[in-house]
Amino acid sequence: MAIRREYQCSECNRKVEKNKLVEIDGAQICTGCLYGDSVPFEVWPIGVVKNTLRRKDAGFGTTGAGDMSCIELFHSQKRFLYKLDEEKYITIVYYLHDRKPVKSIFKRGLDGKRTGVFATRTPDRLSGIGIQDVKLIKIEETTLYVEGLDAINGTPVLDIKMFCSSVRNPLFA
Repeated sequence: MAIRREYQCSECNRKVEKNKLVEIDGAQICTGCLYGDSVPFEVWPIGVVKNTLRRKDAGFGTTGAGDMSCIELFHSQKRFLYKLDEEKYITIVYYLHDRKPVKSIFKRGLDGKRTGVFATRTPDRLSGIGIQDVKLIKIEETTLYVEGLDAINGTPVLDIKMFCSSVRNPLFA
């Protein structure tokens, strides 16, 4: 018989399972306090990032050689690549699979400015979603070669979109 351990939310004091807690600023907060009655949903990856990047053990950023990354799409995604090779820049949406506990406010690595999570590019965020505009170098079969992707090796890719500034947008006029 397995022993079921209970954990307690630091905000509402409810007892919850460990997978229903998120560490924020050193406190364990339950998903009920964070998201209310929202229902989680499933997202499936379409491929994976291959490169030499990994998270730095301390501080911000990544470490590894080179600016080139490969995005190895699953073979089932080949049908969706039509005319993608005509784009110079694309946007990659990916899952931040190597996250650390969330800090609400901290000095961002870019310039040292003290900000909240939403004013940064930190991978340590609740949603676990990363987005990056990259330069498309070439496509071979279902492998995309890109420059400028800061996702680390093994990162699941969720989607690929055309680069936003490729479309006339009144916000940027």
